[in-house]
Amino acid sequence: MTSLFKEISSLATEQRNQRSSDIDLMSTIEILELINSEDAMVAHAITNELPSIEKAVDIITEQFKNGGRLFYVGAGTSGRLGIVDASECPPTFGTNPEMVQGIIAGGDQAMFKAQEGAEDSIEYGAQALIDNAVNSNDVICGIAASGRTPFVRGALDKAKELGCHTVLVTTNSREQLSKLGVDAEIIIAPNVGPEVIAGSTRMKSGTAQKMVLNMLTTASMIRLGKSYGNIMVDLQLTNAKLRERAKRIIMEIADVDYEKASEILDLANGHVKTALVMLLADVDVKTAGERLHNADGFIKHAL
Repeated sequence: MTSLFKEISSLATEQRNQRSSDIDLMSTIEILELINSEDAMVAHAITNELPSIEKAVDIITEQFKNGGRLFYVGAGTSGRLGIVDASECPPTFGTNPEMVQGIIAGGDQAMFKAQEGAEDSIEYGAQALIDNAVNSNDVICGIAASGRTPFVRGALDKAKELGCHTVLVTTNSREQLSKLGVDAEIIIAPNVGPEVIAGSTRMKSGTAQKMVLNMLTTASMIRLGKSYGNIMVDLQLTNAKLRERAKRIIMEIADVDYEKASEILDLANGHVKTALVMLLADVDVKTAGERLHNADGFIKHAL
């Protein structure tokens, strides 16, 4: 019996769920009801981790202000979730694609086809940070259901060596992580319990990870002034849908018609926040830009 076998066998993510032990005898609706009831546990598990998530958001926001970047590092499902969250930040919040990035073991091809064995190298994880010119201003967020993935551990160890802030999103317990020698500055570890299908961490663990990543970037972007109330206003107008959405946002917030929203958006060179300040403060484009700059991008402060 190898040490790796013993290590994996002890993981919470690998245990059998007694509630689903007869799932192969259930009807379709019974299977679905069981999966749904298990998924319902995820949000409660994350509630217990909010203090840790808060610390991570505050650090990420501060590093963004200092010109730092957020790197998600993971393998398999975890790596794909990191890339999905990173790729959605530019169209949603108007960020530079460099600001939030995802690194997956096995490279880009691993997004579509499993690259078996890619996650097993600590050295590859460390090298990935070197390849991306990571520096001490950056935040490295490892994502690993088990917490033990060598690729992720290698990245976290290298990040600490480089002086980066480190975060680990996992569904393993802190006690088990400690026994495995896994460490990060901030550990976010919702206890979602065993999966409906043993070891299939694309299920509850994946859902928990996705929810946490949503919180990390969304809360950070709000803290950077990229929303007006609960409306995202720093979107990039990269397609027809987003251009029309921008006009609708301006119409709703500034209470103007479609033609006026279109006119001001053009004058603001497609920058929604500038257009809103122009309308709400009744100022020209130059003054609106200056007000936003002095208010660190917060529309309400600029007014």
